Amino acid sequence: MKKKQQDLAISGGSKAFPKMTGKVQPKVGVAEFLSIADRFGFKPVVLQRLRRTLKDSDLAGNGPHLGRYYGSKPIKGEEFEALGRKVFGVKYALGVSSGTGALHSAFVAAGVGPGTEVVCPALGFAATSMAVMLAGGVPVFCDVDASLHLDPTKLDACITPRTVAVAPTHCWSSMADLAPILRIARKRGLKVVEDCAQSPGASYRGKCVGSVGDIGCYSISCYKIIGGGEGGMVVTNDKRLFDRIRQFAEGGGLWRPDRFGPERYEGELFPGGNYRLSELEAAVNVIQLGKLNAVCNRYRQASRRIRSQLASFDEITPQTIHDAEGAIGYMLRFFPSTVQLSRTIADALVAEGISAATRGAEHGPDWHLSRDMYPVTLRHGSIPGGSVFEDPRYIARGGRAEYRVGQCPVAEDLFGREVMVTVDQYLSARDCDAIARGMNKVFRAYCTESPRGARWL
Repeated sequence: MKKKQQDLAISGGSKAFPKMTGKVQPKVGVAEFLSIADRFGFKPVVLQRLRRTLKDSDLAGNGPHLGRYYGSKPIKGEEFEALGRKVFGVKYALGVSSGTGALHSAFVAAGVGPGTEVVCPALGFAATSMAVMLAGGVPVFCDVDASLHLDPTKLDACITPRTVAVAPTHCWSSMADLAPILRIARKRGLKVVEDCAQSPGASYRGKCVGSVGDIGCYSISCYKIIGGGEGGMVVTNDKRLFDRIRQFAEGGGLWRPDRFGPERYEGELFPGGNYRLSELEAAVNVIQLGKLNAVCNRYRQASRRIRSQLASFDEITPQTIHDAEGAIGYMLRFFPSTVQLSRTIADALVAEGISAATRGAEHGPDWHLSRDMYPVTLRHGSIPGGSVFEDPRYIARGGRAEYRVGQCPVAEDLFGREVMVTVDQYLSARDCDAIARGMNKVFRAYCTESPRGARWL
């Protein structure tokens, strides 16, 4: 062996770089923690106390890793998903970056793509139908009934040979009537993707919404009843659907045990994006999700106490609730017989100190109503000629979805005529009784009390 080779460490010689002498500083350290503490809203005196107490050297190892990525040994993301499986009663759950990310991933997993259609309710936020378009499909709006949810009696008429899924949206703390929707979907070979963004924790016939259909999507964010920032979750009981959800949401296959390996079965691999939930959001949202049942129970107790004391009136129709025990009830909704009466009642309730509102027939655009969902109804793509409506594969299958005012008359009528009374989860029994008395007081002043009127429970 040549002398030069004998000097090599691999041949027993000394190492050229035995160890690093530079001192490693954490990439994410105390300064970042204090920035988060500042965003939490701690008082300046508390932040000063924290700054005096904390040092980067107090951190374990090289500091925290706030991403959830292959090999990063995530902790909070796994806790979040495990809790999701338990709370929602499902086999599989994936934390994602938003409710919209959950919907997009779910529709891709369900087979939505160019040339396909998805039936969406005429009431619910535009994110549902926009996610259909992001997946390459075309949303078809189905009118609602007095529950403000998709009307199962009108569903069949919305289904075409291009339909691959139905997306019942559980709105405003209540739920769609899933049993007849599922019967129709199973008969027609369609997937059911539940949008539970506005009703996480609601249940239908003893099962959590989101666990009844094929895929459930949740928004767990600061805009919903639980959530600290932005976040979402997708759930299912079907392993292959879950594989497709993760395939799209996690980088086109980075989730797999052998991330760079060939397909394990036909159709497993296809291009995906990145809807991963960060460890920072998961750390907050796992705590928030743990509070869900208690939050929902407080709303239910307050809502039920108020409704149990409300009298029946000829001119008042309460919102239909498909499962009174399963509804969360953070808002009481009812429909006076005319728009004028709605305004009169809403104004009178506000004067009584009760949080109430109505929109009126001439209300401005609102992306919760299908006719106003302009990113959808204008039929544009992100570039000229890139619209899903102009896709040759859609046109070749006879696709011609159109949107117009008056297309979903029940939704348009009820959306403008409804009166909404906000229910706070922390209302005391005394508060609930006062609200009920105030509502009855107003109703009796403008309506006809009658045993024939619709009941609230």
